[in-house]
Amino acid sequence: MRRAFLFLLAAATLPGKDSCLDCHSQLPGDLQKPALAFRDSVHLRNQFTCASCHGGDPNSDDPQVAMSRTRGFVGVPARTAIPKLCAQCHSNPDFMRKYNPSERVDQYAEYATSVHGQRLSRGDTKVAVCVDCHGVHNIVPVRDPTSPVYPLNLPKTCAHCHAQAAYMAPYKIATDQYANYLKSVHWEELSQRGDLSAPNCATCHGNHGARPPAVSSVAAVCGTCHVFEAQLFEKSPHQPVFSSLPTGACVVCHSNHAILKATDRMLSGRDAICSQCHEPDSAGGETAAKMAAMIGSLQKKIEAADAILGRARDSGMEVSDAIERQTDARQSLVKARANVHAFAVPVISQPIQAGLAIAAEDYRAGENALHERNVRRKGLAISLITILIAMAGLWLTLQWIRSRRS
Repeated sequence: MRRAFLFLLAAATLPGKDSCLDCHSQLPGDLQKPALAFRDSVHLRNQFTCASCHGGDPNSDDPQVAMSRTRGFVGVPARTAIPKLCAQCHSNPDFMRKYNPSERVDQYAEYATSVHGQRLSRGDTKVAVCVDCHGVHNIVPVRDPTSPVYPLNLPKTCAHCHAQAAYMAPYKIATDQYANYLKSVHWEELSQRGDLSAPNCATCHGNHGARPPAVSSVAAVCGTCHVFEAQLFEKSPHQPVFSSLPTGACVVCHSNHAILKATDRMLSGRDAICSQCHEPDSAGGETAAKMAAMIGSLQKKIEAADAILGRARDSGMEVSDAIERQTDARQSLVKARANVHAFAVPVISQPIQAGLAIAAEDYRAGENALHERNVRRKGLAISLITILIAMAGLWLTLQWIRSRRS
C-alpha cells in the first residue's frame, strides 16, 4: 500500500495527470509491475508519462477513453517498432538538448547498421532491440550502477542471449564467449580492480552499431588500447603472416574473449605459444628462448635487489633512494615485455640492459647499506665490551678500596 502511495505521489509531481500510473499503481500482480518499475525510471524523473510511449489520454480516468485508439493508444508496441519509437525522442537533437545536451542522438542510425538492426528490418524479432539492453519501464542512465548497460553489468546483459545455446542455434554462433570472458584479464580489471574503462563486449563490438570486428580489423581494435604493442607488431616479421590468418593477428597468441594475463611462459617452455609454430632449434624458437632468458634475467636481478634493499631497510638503514629507483628498473621490465611484440632481440635488449644497470646499482646500494650496518654493529659491540670491562674494573677497584678500609 505504501509503495502504491509513492507512485501516486510521483505521478502528482508531473506537469499533467497520468491516469495510467494512478490506476496501475493500485492494481494487483502483473498489472502493477509496470508502475512499480517506472518508479526509478529516468523518464519519470524527467516528467514523462506512460502515454509518451504507449499513447492514449493520460488526463482521463475513464479506461475506455484513456486507452482509445482515437486518442493514439498503441498499447504494447511491436518489437519491430520499438527502435523507431525510442528514436522519436532520442534521435531528435533539439528535443534531447532540453534534457542532456551531451547525449548522442545517432543511436538509431547506428542500430540500423548493426547485425541486430539489419536482421530486425528483415523481420527477425529474436534479435536485441532497445528494451532488451536498457530495460522497459525501469530504464535508468547508463552511468547508474543498476543499469543493465553499466560497464560492469554489460557482459551479463549480452550473455542473456549470446550464452543461450538453444536461442543462438539458428544463427550458428558460439555461446561460450561470456564464460571465456569471465576468465580474461579484461574482466579481472573490470570486476576486481574496478577499472570501468577495461574492455567489455561493447568496447570491441560496438554498442548500438554492434557487429563482430572483421578479421582485418582485429589488430586495429586491440590497438586502440594497446597502442605501443600494435606499433611494434606492425614492424615485426609476424605482421604479414599473422594478418592473413582467418583468426586475425592478436588472436593467434592472446585469444579473443578468454584473454589471459600475458606471462613470460608464453615465450619459452612446455606451454609456450611460440612453440606452437617454432621448433626449439629454429631461428624463431631460438629468438623466443633468448627473449625469455633476457626477461628472466632482469626479473631475477630486480627481485634480488628488492630483497637486499628490504633487509637493509628493515635493519634501519636509509635506502629510500635505491628503493625508489627500483621503480625505473620495473618500468624497464614492463617495456621489455611489451617489446616482445617486435620479435627482435635487439629491440628487447635496450630496456633489458637499462633495467639490469639500475638493478645492479640498487643491489650495490643494498650491499653497502648492509656492510655499514655490520660495521656499526661491530663498533657497538666493541663499545659495549669496553664499557663492560670499564665497569668491571671499577667494581674491582671499589672492592679493593673497601677491603683496605676494613
